[in-house]
Amino acid sequence: MNQNLSSYRIFYTVANTGNISKAAKELYISQPAISKSIQKLEESVGCKLFSRSSRGVVLTDEGKLLYEHVSEAFETLTMGEEKLKRSIELGVGHLKIGVSSTLCKYLLLPYLKEFIRQNPHISISISCQSTNDTLKLLEDNKIDIGLIGKPENLKNIHFDFLEEIEDIFVAAKDYLRNLKARGIQKDHILQSSTLMLLDKNNMTRQYIDDYLQENQIIIKDSIDISDMDLLIDFARIGVGVACVIKNFVREDLENGTLMEIPLGFPIHKREVGFAYKTTTKPSKSLAEFIHFYKTYR
Repeated sequence: MNQNLSSYRIFYTVANTGNISKAAKELYISQPAISKSIQKLEESVGCKLFSRSSRGVVLTDEGKLLYEHVSEAFETLTMGEEKLKRSIELGVGHLKIGVSSTLCKYLLLPYLKEFIRQNPHISISISCQSTNDTLKLLEDNKIDIGLIGKPENLKNIHFDFLEEIEDIFVAAKDYLRNLKARGIQKDHILQSSTLMLLDKNNMTRQYIDDYLQENQIIIKDSIDISDMDLLIDFARIGVGVACVIKNFVREDLENGTLMEIPLGFPIHKREVGFAYKTTTKPSKSLAEFIHFYKTYR
């Protein structure tokens, strides 16, 4: 396109009004400026676009051909402006959230349920992966916000604390009874059992590995599992000892389905919360969500 949009706007307005004087009033520019713009456009396309009549100007055959496409373009622009205006009025937007499947189920869903009820025109996309992967997506601007365990390095990341989580080891009663029958003492359960942990790419797993190493607990037999729900299910049926988040098995602990393994050295609690980049201006949808979770109870 050799001409800028304003030239086609002038052409479109003159064609609609059929009169340079009327077009000048509508566009708030002088008649000579309109005539000059039309002349430059005609020189650019290599043909006459208007012919003069007693009432003003009329499109030539070539002008009519160009007008068909120009009018379609401006109608599309007008439609886009109207849709944008309606979307702003309705609060239409898109929010991309990163979260692990575990935190999504147990922590994020209650927030989303109420947020969607209050903001039905904001669509939600959720990427489920580990905290490490969520931080990478944040860094690459592929998500707006993440629900994560608090990382050690918060460079360019704003972290809003949500709650503390506590990692514990649990097993079914029958599994512990069998260990006891084999003469396994309470302080050697972890070393003598099949230990079920999240896979090594998970921040929780890295945290637990550090705990085991610091306390010189050597694991003989372990199973890596990608999903905490599966860890809990396997523990319930007696596959082994699972490392889980205490809040997520509270009902199992209360009804006796699972038993907490006593530890000589407790695992320190961790913080989880919402995180977003400080180097990028929040979109309207993200700003709405941030305001929501800060006031939600």
